Amino acid sequence: MFQQSTQPTAFSGFLTMSEVVFHSIVRSVRSKHNNAFMALWLNVLQTLLMVAVFYVMFSVLNMRGAAVRGDFLLYVMSGIFLFIIHTKAVGAVAGAEGPSSPMMQHAPMNTMVAILSAALGSLYIQVLSLFIILLVYHVAFTPLHIEEPIPAFGMLLLAWIGGVGVGLILLVLKPWAPNIVAIVTTIYQRANMIASGKMFLANTLPSFMLSMFDWNPLFHCIDQARGYVFINYNPHNSNWEYAAWVALVLIVIGLMGEFYTRRQVSISWGARR
Repeated sequence: MFQQSTQPTAFSGFLTMSEVVFHSIVRSVRSKHNNAFMALWLNVLQTLLMVAVFYVMFSVLNMRGAAVRGDFLLYVMSGIFLFIIHTKAVGAVAGAEGPSSPMMQHAPMNTMVAILSAALGSLYIQVLSLFIILLVYHVAFTPLHIEEPIPAFGMLLLAWIGGVGVGLILLVLKPWAPNIVAIVTTIYQRANMIASGKMFLANTLPSFMLSMFDWNPLFHCIDQARGYVFINYNPHNSNWEYAAWVALVLIVIGLMGEFYTRRQVSISWGARR
């Protein structure tokens, strides 16, 4: 009865939310492994393994001539990095804790904090892995030269934002059809192994093949990124604005769906299904 209640300001509310998101990001990263360094190392190892597989595949199939003139390994990594950051964002956001999760019983935890922490945790671990790999390659093997590094990194962030949008849509649909959403998530991630276009250049594709890939925003992000990485490549059949608009629409629809689902969902849904 002797306590004085104070009205929190918008700035103090923002600081409180930021602190909760930070701790949730740490929890999200540590959930992959008890040791944070091991979680980072496992992600670096997975990325290196994928780069090595595609490097060998390009060499065995004699597809190196289809790459941009320049560092061939950088060409491979420019596609792999964007593909991984996109698919990891999809998986992280789609697997974020929903409104019926026990964690939502602990204030000030809410679904928006869970979504933000999953998305930012995925971005943190992937960007850190990227810089480690590029630093080691630059120091131990050959000096790297990226023609326009800031726009190239912007395409990486755009690929991540697109993954967040897709993951948000899947997260919204998960309480309504969890088994179907799990299958769709896996299919989408596997299909992007080919549909992302990381194995070829959009400028070299004939028109009938281009129409099979230009629906995919990730395809545009990767092609535009290679235009910023290499001075010898100028992408004509892709544009980053399409990927940005698709990501924006998906995020808006996902947030609207999350608001509706949060009001409808109950803990008993899991028991019925």
